[in-house]
This record gives sequence, structure tokens and C-alpha cells, in this order.
Amino acid sequence: MNTVVKNTTAEEKIFTSSAAEFTSLALQTFRYQHQHNAVYRSYCDVLKIDSSRIQTLTDIPFLPISFFKTHSVQVGNFVPEAIFESSGTTQTIPSRHTVKSLALYQRSFTEGFKHYYGNPADYCILALLPSYLERQHSSLVLMADALIKQSGHTHSGFYLNEWQQLKQVITLLEQQQQKTLLIGVTFALLDFAALEAMPLQHTIVMETGGMKGRREEMTRQQVHEELIKAFQLPHIHSEYGMTELLSQAYSLGNGIFKPVPWMKVLIREEDDPFAIYQPGTQPVSNGAINIIDLANLYSCSFIATEDAGRLYADGSFEVLGRLDNTDIRGCSLMAI
Repeated sequence: MNTVVKNTTAEEKIFTSSAAEFTSLALQTFRYQHQHNAVYRSYCDVLKIDSSRIQTLTDIPFLPISFFKTHSVQVGNFVPEAIFESSGTTQTIPSRHTVKSLALYQRSFTEGFKHYYGNPADYCILALLPSYLERQHSSLVLMADALIKQSGHTHSGFYLNEWQQLKQVITLLEQQQQKTLLIGVTFALLDFAALEAMPLQHTIVMETGGMKGRREEMTRQQVHEELIKAFQLPHIHSEYGMTELLSQAYSLGNGIFKPVPWMKVLIREEDDPFAIYQPGTQPVSNGAINIIDLANLYSCSFIATEDAGRLYADGSFEVLGRLDNTDIRGCSLMAI
């Protein structure tokens, strides 16, 4: 039984509110989730949080991301339209994100893509996600599949290990000066680059992270250097997303990520999870990454991740690797 009415007004505000309204909307979301999300409410109760005293972003409690491994983190009781699961090793427990509305997720990643790259219909989109295609509950595969369909280009699609075919397609697209996005898991892009290096002028190469034990671990800088050399590109793009979020951040080069407008990164001290730096008060903040994702309306919008990061005053950030003593998952296997 669905005990929480779909909050269509709040959904619309996520994507139409101005930057100046972010804090107000985040505080409204906190109150909504504190009231209707039993897991989040219990966590706040353990911390003895008085919800009436939450007045700023740094006052909001951030739920440890590990709760998605052990609890159903959702607003009310509903039958999910999808359950996303994280990739992981056989020794780790996957995270599970129960998704109330796939339409909300699709709008989030579509609007996010348009914000940084424009209309998907302007691109031929080629996806190299072999390890993710083996799983039935990958949010990344669903996103790539939807963008491929929105692209509508004849050659858009998933490519597994058909390196020669993929090279022929990219060569043709380059000759046609067709804007192309090659998005792939890191180990697959490196394998392709090693076998089928070629100069690219009209193709964006975007890595999503993930070595999955297929190769020796490399820093993001090392990965980008190899891909830049193989494809003779000025920079490599990156996507930062995870099972527990419905939004993404993108790097258009140099490993500097920018979140979508309805998403914000804050930094907490590694040895004190409740000490959060005031955003924008200093040029650079290093620590552990907290994320506000307003698209997580029906789960939890306030997530304390297990990633270490560096936050800049303009809201952009870098991912510096995993915190100590945390599980390693497919989207974050690459040390920085």
C-alpha cells in the first residue's frame, strides 16, 4: 500500500527553482523526509536532532551511505518502480535504492545532461559498459539506455567487446563530423584505447570509473593521461554518480566535477562526521564528501558518502579516493 501521496509540486520545484532557492528547498525536503522516512527519522532521533532547530544546510544530518546496504531507505511505504543495486565484489554487500518514480530519475539525468552537454539528440551516444550490462539493476545502464534512445542516431547503442566494429563506427562519425559521446567504464575504455587508438576531433570520451579488478589500479590522472595519448584529446570527461543518488556530477576535464543545480556537495571532517564546513567560506576544503541530492525526494536527499574529496568555493569538487576502512564498489574502485 502506498501511504505517501506523490509530491508532484516538490518534484517540479527540484528542476525549476533558482540557485538562490536551493537552501530553502533543501530545508523543506529535510522536514518532509524527517516526517515520512522512518529510517532517516530514527537516525535523527538517535542523534537527538530537534528538527525545529535545523536552519542551515550544515545543520541537516547526513545519513551514512552504508544504510542503503542494511535498510530500505524510503519515504513511506510504496511498491518501487525499480530497485537499483550497486556493483561490488563477492565479499561486499550491495547497496539497494528503492526508486518510487523512474520518471523522476529520467528527468534528473536528462536535465543534468542537457545542462552540461545540450540535447542528447545532437549526439551519437556509444556506451562501453560491459560489466554493468551483466547486472539487471544498474542505474547507469538505465541512464545510458535512455540517453541512447533520446539520441536516436543510427549508430547509438551499447558496444561490448566489438573493438573493430566500434572503431569503424567512430571513424565514420569522425568523417561525418558528427558530435559523439563515448561513455564507458574505465577498464573498457583502457582496453579499447590499447587496441584501437585513433585521433578524435568530434568525440567526447567520458569515463564513469570502475576497474572491477580487471586491471591494476590507477589514479584518475594516470587513466586520463593514457586516454588522452591514445585519442589525442585535450582532456577526458568524467561522470560522478552512484546507486544511492538520482543525480550526477560531470567533469569536463582535469577531474574537476560540477554538480547539477539541484545537487550540492559539502565537506565534513574525516574524523568528525558531524563537523561540516560552511560552503563557500574558504577557497578549498578537504575531507569526506557529503551530498545533497534533491532528486532523492522519496529516499534520502542527504547522504554522507565514503569518498574523500576537495571542495572549491564555486561548488566544484574533486574526488580524492575512498576513505579508509570502507567497502570498494564498482563505481569507485579507482584510487585517486
